[in-house]
Amino acid sequence: MRWKIKIIFTIMTHKAKKSLCKSYGAEFYKKFKKKSRSFLDDILKDVPDIGKSIFSLNYNYGPCYFSWYKALMEQDISKEEAIKIIWQINEAYVKTIPKPVLHVFARNIYLGGFRKKAAEAEKKGKEGTLHPFDWRIEYKDIDKNTFAINIYECAMLKLADKFGFREMFPGICRMDYLFSYYFDNSFKRTSTLGDGCSCCNCWYQYPGKCEWSPEKGFENRK
Repeated sequence: MRWKIKIIFTIMTHKAKKSLCKSYGAEFYKKFKKKSRSFLDDILKDVPDIGKSIFSLNYNYGPCYFSWYKALMEQDISKEEAIKIIWQINEAYVKTIPKPVLHVFARNIYLGGFRKKAAEAEKKGKEGTLHPFDWRIEYKDIDKNTFAINIYECAMLKLADKFGFREMFPGICRMDYLFSYYFDNSFKRTSTLGDGCSCCNCWYQYPGKCEWSPEKGFENRK
């Protein structure tokens, strides 16, 4: 698991170079890269391994987000700006992936593979056999292109509480709209655990459309 996190971190930090250098300068990026890598190395030994979770890919991003955020805060970036930069890092990364590859990933892995395993994940949650840091969900199959999940426990939030990064939420939650926009699937949600709600009520449809547009705010789309 740790080697996967390091690969994700390395690739995405590199993809952020151009935009960070343009906005803040080369010296800023150099310090950001060094500080965030140092912090990642420091926390990785304490990141629990949740095993073969259906959310294992999502889980790998958590330590990267925390490391980037910590490095940005140490360079006097505000909380709000730091979250926007992390959005930009993710967007810069996903935009480099060819559209046909994104469609295959969304259809067969991100959504397709998830649907095949979601019922079992729900069952484990009800039985209490999930890893303590895993997501606990309720799954609803709607039709061949559509499904919904309610999330009652979120591993990202558990990691954030463990390492002291709860303040990053609900900003981190909003990236589901970013990825849905680039994956060309529809996504709707009106509540999240990160907003203090009782669950994240997520609705997905592929193929579809989803608006990212963070400048419009997230008052009615959590």
